[in-house]
Amino acid sequence: MKMELELVEKISLNEINDKIYKTKLIESIDYGKASLTHYLHNSKNGISKYYKKSAHQYLKHLLELKYPEIEVTNSLAENAMEYLLFNYKLENIPFPSPEEPEFKFIDLFAGIGGFRLAAQNLGGNCVFSSEWDEFAQKTYESNFGESPFGDITKSETKSFIPKNYDLLCAGFPCQPFSYAGLKQGFDETRGTLFFDILEILKNTTPKMFLLENVKGLKSHDGGNTLKVIENSLTELGYTIKWEILNSYDFGLPQYRERWYCVGFRDKVNFEFPKGNKRGAKIKSIVDAEANKDSKLKLTPFEIERIEFHFKSKEERVQHDNSKYNPNTKKGKHGVFSYQKPDGALRFHIGDVAKTQIQEAFYACQETYAPTIIANRVPKLWDLQRKLSVLEAQRLQGYPDEFQFPVSDNQAYKQLGNSVAVPVLEAIIKKMLETIKHNG
Repeated sequence: MKMELELVEKISLNEINDKIYKTKLIESIDYGKASLTHYLHNSKNGISKYYKKSAHQYLKHLLELKYPEIEVTNSLAENAMEYLLFNYKLENIPFPSPEEPEFKFIDLFAGIGGFRLAAQNLGGNCVFSSEWDEFAQKTYESNFGESPFGDITKSETKSFIPKNYDLLCAGFPCQPFSYAGLKQGFDETRGTLFFDILEILKNTTPKMFLLENVKGLKSHDGGNTLKVIENSLTELGYTIKWEILNSYDFGLPQYRERWYCVGFRDKVNFEFPKGNKRGAKIKSIVDAEANKDSKLKLTPFEIERIEFHFKSKEERVQHDNSKYNPNTKKGKHGVFSYQKPDGALRFHIGDVAKTQIQEAFYACQETYAPTIIANRVPKLWDLQRKLSVLEAQRLQGYPDEFQFPVSDNQAYKQLGNSVAVPVLEAIIKKMLETIKHNG
């Protein structure tokens, strides 16, 4: 027994990240790591029962791989579970759930945890998370001490979702819907990721939900996509309301418009928060240390043409296009630049018929940034560099303590695909107030 206890005390959550063991785990317990971290995370709220069986099986198999010379009994595995549970709070989780949560939520298409940060800041406890991208999973786990479940389209993944939670959060990818589905609603969304949200709502019936998507969802397919979404959600008995909100109105120096939709089981009078913090400038998020990072520097070509623009006395400056192939748009129509009233510098192709196609955009410290997306990091002409990862996370409202255990390229991609945390926090706060007032 003494030997068994000594072995148990050598097990840690960090060890579970070891690829040697991860690659040897059998398919039937592929959900083990997510189950174990969810079990530990929800040990005090009655939700752990949904994860215990899978977590126990996973940990027992892990012990068998690590100590092939001994018989790993159920008792030993149980002791290991208790030991991990005892030490879980000592694992130095950067953003733990509140000790006395006021509501429970699930985090679908979780990304790196923007919804989770917003909800936790308001007293929420996440009881289930799901994200299929392995790099995003790594960032999520590094910050919340919890490994998200994978592909939410799989029935086995859905089987772990608890029944008793209050709020469903999902920043789901936009997919086309059939016009024929305008009357069928729920059935016509099959084959899309939105259908999985509907299925979960139908089977778990939370009090409310919050969905996020790109602004273009409003007009996608001539508005038919949005009609299918509205019909499908109301068909489930939810009172819904949606709005386009801009992160620039919520204190962030980024012009990021997104579609947000809330839903309530009860009939409520919900009004979206009206952001009144417009006016933040990029200089408020600039990190002086980043100016010393040579990796962030603009290319000599970019710097040369920026300097050429400001040396010119013209409002709209024409640049040398002789190096471009005459058959290309740049070679045929030329490249021009002009400074917008807010200080941003815009380069475009001078094809009037094509509404002067934008070729490049450079903000400055005295204005706001364009929308940060997965393959575009904002650049500043006055600092002659792009934003650092730290500055990019500030653009999205993430705290400086947020960790990125991935490459800078992955971090930029993750932030570009993420959400503006202050906007979500303002919406969820309004939702909680609405429910409380209605109750």
